[in-house]
Amino acid sequence: MATRTENVVKMLKDLQASTPDVEASAVVSLDGLIIASALPADVEEDRMAAMSAAMLSLGERTSEELQKGKLNQVFIKGDDGYVVLMSAGDEAVLSVMARKDAKLGLLFLDMGR
Repeated sequence: MATRTENVVKMLKDLQASTPDVEASAVVSLDGLIIASALPADVEEDRMAAMSAAMLSLGERTSEELQKGKLNQVFIKGDDGYVVLMSAGDEAVLSVMARKDAKLGLLFLDMGR
């Protein structure tokens, strides 16, 4: 029987297989620890986890302070692609790295699922 971590890794790999714009993904705890990941070898898991948790926390505080309601996602656009963070329940963050020509509507939809 598969563990919860193995099930989450399978879901991340399924996300990448079904959404060609996704280059990498991870589920991170709110305190910045990796729960599961499907990251390339050149991405340091611990660093990505810590940054993802910090960005989500800052996004949540910003959204609340500026009275924009509950945070849905944090969206970062760089020259070479995107990083999108989305709450995954009350205790985790889904972090996805996507190609620069990604179809964002489909990406958001697949992440929400």
